[in-house]
Amino acid sequence: MDEFTPPSLEASGVVPPEAAKSMSGLAMMRAIIEGRLPPPPMAATLEFAVELAEEGRVVFVGRPSFRHYNPFGVAHGGYAGALLDSCMTCAVQSTLEPGFGTTTLEYKVSMVRPMTEKTGIVRAEGKTLYVGKRSGTAEGRIIDAAGRLLAHGTTTCLIFSV
Repeated sequence: MDEFTPPSLEASGVVPPEAAKSMSGLAMMRAIIEGRLPPPPMAATLEFAVELAEEGRVVFVGRPSFRHYNPFGVAHGGYAGALLDSCMTCAVQSTLEPGFGTTTLEYKVSMVRPMTEKTGIVRAEGKTLYVGKRSGTAEGRIIDAAGRLLAHGTTTCLIFSV
């Protein structure tokens, strides 16, 4: 993918409670990809979007830009953190039955290469490690178009009834 258009804030929203109760996590993620459910406002704000959802694996795509910079001229660590938090938590969500949701309890991120507006499109891939009745864990990686690792992380998520 050479081109990427982030979602607009006007088109964003939250998943309606009736959808969260009636759809599996994987169906919900796919509905967001297909435009049947709105992307979250956070994705519009930070200019990234979910690209692929499989059971236990979710990929987000984004393009770091000047608006993500810290005072030192590189994308703020929070950009990588938000991408990784999103892909890892959504990977856990993609395994859940209807009526269940997940939220981050904690996550750890390690940045290994800087991201700038010259980096181009990046992909953040989250994969589950463990999913139980009350919690799930996942790992994530952000890579650039050349396949170089930019950041990686792990998460623990709380699973709850919606």
